[in-house]
Amino acid sequence: MNEIPNRCRLVLVANMAVVSEEAIGNALAGGDVASLILYAGDDAQADIDGYCKTLVSLAHGHDLAVLIADDTQVFGRSGADGMLAEREKPQLADLIARFSPQNIVGCGNIKSRHQALQAGELKPDLLFFGKLGGDIRPEPHRKNLGLAEWWSELVQIPAIVMGGNELASIVECANTGAEFAALEQAVFLHPDGPGEAVRQANALLDEHAPEFDDEDEA
Repeated sequence: MNEIPNRCRLVLVANMAVVSEEAIGNALAGGDVASLILYAGDDAQADIDGYCKTLVSLAHGHDLAVLIADDTQVFGRSGADGMLAEREKPQLADLIARFSPQNIVGCGNIKSRHQALQAGELKPDLLFFGKLGGDIRPEPHRKNLGLAEWWSELVQIPAIVMGGNELASIVECANTGAEFAALEQAVFLHPDGPGEAVRQANALLDEHAPEFDDEDEA
């Protein structure tokens, strides 16, 4: 098993409506990936359960976790490791009570410090700063970077921050102190393919991401 880097790690985000199983397999073969987050786009897969089951098996072969965004039924049927929930505090509390600690439960689309603190009171496994599918510009959203930096200095619950649609944006994400940086278009629309994109993203992190102190490791 490869050694886990002591710095910010890459999380892959994939729209199930447009990203093929082959593309995700190619990406996972490209280098270190901490986890895979799958979300449903506007056009549903004809066989979403089969798609997710295939990717869960593939991801587990690479020793990484799969999170399903906001769908408890697909999560349960696919054998995924957890959920990323974009819910208000009462609904998030219910999900954590039902599924944690046996499964990962993260809170997504955090838009403010108040929302982050409310979610943090429930002790989710992680917070996601940014919107799935929200990488519409080359650079990460400034607000997401600011929230991730504030959170990483304040709280030990791990943070994922959404990058932009260029690979270089992963460096800005890492410099917030967040444990994880998420990429989507930067990987799956890379001209040299997803595997090469993952390789380059890890090279950028190796060169530029600060190492975590022992007490700060996720």
